[in-house]
Amino acid sequence: MLANRLRPVLLRLARELRREPSPLGVTPGQLLLLEAIRSDPGITARDLAERERISAPAMSGRLARLEAAELIGRVRAADRRCIGLSLTSEGERVLRSMRARRTSPLAERLERLDPVERDRIEAALGPLERLLDSSSAKA
Repeated sequence: MLANRLRPVLLRLARELRREPSPLGVTPGQLLLLEAIRSDPGITARDLAERERISAPAMSGRLARLEAAELIGRVRAADRRCIGLSLTSEGERVLRSMRARRTSPLAERLERLDPVERDRIEAALGPLERLLDSSSAKA
C-alpha cells in the first residue's frame, strides 16, 4: 500500500532535515512559525494557532519569545479590531539565512540523483502539496 511506504520515507526525510544545526538560536518550531507568518502577513495569533493545531495560550508563549527576540512584530489589522503578525527585518534575515543553510544539504543530495529521479521528485511535489492542503482543510 502506498501510504505504508510513503509515511516512513517522509518521516525519515523530515528527521534528516531537522538535524541541521541551528547556529542562529532559532528552533525548528520557531522557523515554521516564521515561515507561516511570512507566507500570510497579518495573520492573527488565533488563526496561526488553529493552523498549527496548538492551543491559543501555547501559541501566545511561542509568539512572545519570537517578539522578545525581535523576529516578529504586531500590527493592527485593516478592521482595527484585530492585531496581526509580521516579520521584522531581523526575522526576514534569520529566515533567509536559515533557509539557505537548511536547503544546501538537501540540494547536494538531490544533485547526486540522476536527472530522471529528480524529475520524478519534482513531479510529485504538486500532489504532495495537495495532500497537505486537503489534510488541513479537514481539521
